[in-house]
Amino acid sequence: MTQVGLQLYTVREEMEQDFRGTLEKVAALGYKGVEFHTFFGHGADEVKSMLDELGLVALGTHTSYGQLLEHLDAEIAYNKQIGNDTLIVPYLQAEERVWEDVFANLRKLGRRAREQGAVLAYHNHEFELTEQLDGKPVFDAMYEAVPAEDLQVEMDTCWVHYGGYDAVEYIGRYKGRLPIIHLKDMTRDADGKAITAELGVGEVDLKGIADAAIEAGVEWIVVEQDYCAGGKPLESIATSMEWIKKYAAEGAKLNV
Repeated sequence: MTQVGLQLYTVREEMEQDFRGTLEKVAALGYKGVEFHTFFGHGADEVKSMLDELGLVALGTHTSYGQLLEHLDAEIAYNKQIGNDTLIVPYLQAEERVWEDVFANLRKLGRRAREQGAVLAYHNHEFELTEQLDGKPVFDAMYEAVPAEDLQVEMDTCWVHYGGYDAVEYIGRYKGRLPIIHLKDMTRDADGKAITAELGVGEVDLKGIADAAIEAGVEWIVVEQDYCAGGKPLESIATSMEWIKKYAAEGAKLNV
């Protein structure tokens, strides 16, 4: 059954100030898993102990492209110690977006990860949808260029929406290669730029996306809010969990 996790980037300041205490609060809200973006200097054994005590699963780690290129083996080893086998490229800087080089490197990284019993995935923003390569979005060109066995999809459905595409249709398109989605909501400023928001307060078709993800066999629906306008991320993730629980209470096959 599909489970619900949190990308800890949402509560990054809280994590830096009180790593364990923040994990406790995340678990108390009902999130079953957590996706890391940094470990703030904590050792793998220490992190694993905290997760076990709190009943949390390490569902993935966002690890920079450069770090994967330079230190893949060490990153895999650390993550395996905390019980995680999924390493995710979270973002490419503009100067890194030489796509043929990126695709070649992802093939190599994915193969090396697979040989060590790990999984490589890629997390999109809107530019992979708005930028074209050979007449198609970079998003699609990437997954055509790199075999599924070497690169899985972590689809940020909000950025697919903001990029001008139908996230529900994209979930169906990548069914079977899509272990994780990010579920986030958004509003827009006066210039039409995205403002990430708590689930249920913006324009994204959250129910349609979540329904499609569950039908597609997605393992983890991960809540993420890049920036919390109210300045209180713990309150924001509590509000988003309220939406999740209401959605589940209406019959969704979610483990919450």
